[in-house]
Amino acid sequence: MIKVTRLNGQPFTLNAIFIEQIECFPDTTITLSNGKKFVVKENEDAVVERIVAFYKKIQIISSDQRIEESE
Repeated sequence: MIKVTRLNGQPFTLNAIFIEQIECFPDTTITLSNGKKFVVKENEDAVVERIVAFYKKIQIISSDQRIEESE
């Protein structure tokens, strides 16, 4: 789980396993695999850092791996 903040300042936790896409419009929009969208205050890089930290914590990726950006 990662902690993010809605635009109104309300923090919430989100299961990073279900994140399918992160976009900036310019607000950061997180789309889950079920199609639900969340607009958050954090920028895209901050969200990705939290996702990577979560993946490492639950051992989906190791400390020496890095997530490549898709083109």
